[in-house]
Order: sequence, then C-alpha cells, then structure tokens
Amino acid sequence: MTASAVTTRGGRAPAPPRERSERPRYWAYLAPMAAGFLIIVAIPLAMNVWFSLHNWQGGASEMTWVGLGNYVELMQDPTFWQSFRNTLYMIVAIVVVPTLVGLLLASVLFNLVAPRVGERTAAFLRGSYYLPQILPIAVAGFMWSWILDTDGGALNAVLTAIGVASPPDWLGSADVAIYGIMLMLIWLQLGYPVVIFMAALGRVDPSIYEAADVDGASWWSQFTRITLPELKPEIFIVTLTALVGALKVFAPILILTGGGPEGSTVVPSYYAYRNFFELSRVGYGAAISNVMALLILVIAIGMLVFQRRATDD
Repeated sequence: MTASAVTTRGGRAPAPPRERSERPRYWAYLAPMAAGFLIIVAIPLAMNVWFSLHNWQGGASEMTWVGLGNYVELMQDPTFWQSFRNTLYMIVAIVVVPTLVGLLLASVLFNLVAPRVGERTAAFLRGSYYLPQILPIAVAGFMWSWILDTDGGALNAVLTAIGVASPPDWLGSADVAIYGIMLMLIWLQLGYPVVIFMAALGRVDPSIYEAADVDGASWWSQFTRITLPELKPEIFIVTLTALVGALKVFAPILILTGGGPEGSTVVPSYYAYRNFFELSRVGYGAAISNVMALLILVIAIGMLVFQRRATDD
C-alpha cells in the first residue's frame, strides 16, 4: 500500500504520530499559565464586574441588584470627574516631565559626562537618579511630607532664604496641593527613564557619534538626529509603562494628602479605595475600578497598535 492510499475518510492524511504525541506536552506547558491567569486576573475581574452591578456594603450585608445604576451615577459624580482631571496632572508628573528630562540627562551622561569625566562618574550619577525608585514608597512619602511642610519644611525654608515672603502651603491649600504631589512624583519617576535610556544608548554604534563629531555636529544636533531616532522603541516602552503607572497612582495621595484638601488631590484609584473600605460602597468602588481598568486597556492596545504601524512603516 502506497503512502497516498493511507488517507482518512475526508481525504486528508493523518497527522504523523510524533506530532500527535507532542500536542499534550505543549498544553502541559500552557496549563500553569492559564491557571495563573484565571486565578489572578480573570476570576477577580469577573467578581469585580459582578459587584459593580449591585449595591453592597460588604461582609454579610445583602446585595441589591442595580444593574448599570452604579455606572450611571458615576458618570454624574463631580468627584469622579475631579479625580479624572487630577489624573492629567499625574500624567504630566510621571510621563511627560520625567521622560523629557530623562532623555536629556541620559544623553548628557552618555555623550558628555562619560567621555570627558569618566564612566564611573556617569554610573554614579545614574545610580543617584535611580535611588528614589528603590526607596519604599512610605519612606519617600514621609520624607516629602517633611520637605513640603508649611512651617518647618525644607522647601519653604529655601524659598524664605531667597526672599519669598509668603511660601505656599504645599499640602494644605486646595490650589497648591496637587503641585506638591507632582514634585514628589517627578522626583520618584526621573531615575526610571534615565536608566532605560542610558542602557539603550549602549547599543548605538559609537562610530555614528564619532562621524558626527568629525563633521562638527553639535551636541544638540546629535541629540535630535541620532539619539532620539535610535531611542524610539525605549521611548515607547517608558511612555506606556509610565502612563499606566500614572493612571494607578495611589500611595503618594494616601500618604501626603488623603485626597484633600477639599478633594483637590483625589485620583480614581484613591476614590475607588475610599468607596470600598471607608464608605462601604463596594459596588460603586468596583464600578470606578472597572472604568479605569477599561481605560488602561484601551490606551495600552491603542499604543501597541500605533507602535506596530510605525514600525511597519
């Protein structure tokens, strides 16, 4: 009997025995990942969606079905929209300022400090910028609560020394508190892009910069025409991860202001936490969490699609 004669009823040759035997092994490797996804992501997310469709105070209290009522109320909640507007400040403090300043610092350290002063000095400065990232957030928060203190804080002491008659009440004024939070976030975040961008610059062919030096290109010309184009993938990664972090800011708000004064620094994560644990409005807090999770998912997918199209072009 020839090989062509060995066919199934539908006219197709059966899969080789080796291929059939390897399929169970393939699924065996995926099983732990699938189980982890179900336990860590899918089931908690489904429970959160279920909670958001009810009014529930938690514990043994009765759950009352309200359907989309929590979401309708959320769209009419001025505090939620205030927290959403405050997220824009968080994006500036975590994404925009650290990424732009980090690009400049990484380029200066790599192209100017390292060749002229030494690799060790550049590495020391890079580590210094990254130090706030490894501090426990509670330590950083209490440190900045002292720095921003109205009466004995370091920042107001410096402002008074240079002639500012009435330094601002950084954490006690509804008009200023959000900027105090931003100062801390910029300080915390700056080291992350510096480290990523300096590592990325290490893969750039040094002969490109050497040729630019021979041609008399200034540092700024090299930065705009060599450094920025070469760092596009890393800029995208830093922007995406920092953007997700900005939408999830919680601990600095909790430690420094607790959402105050007068709700001027409340953000969605803290507002969801407050409804969950302080006001016992579990369903409403779940609705806030779901809205923010959906927003993060949409932004992440959009940025990934944009990057893929830019790469293909």
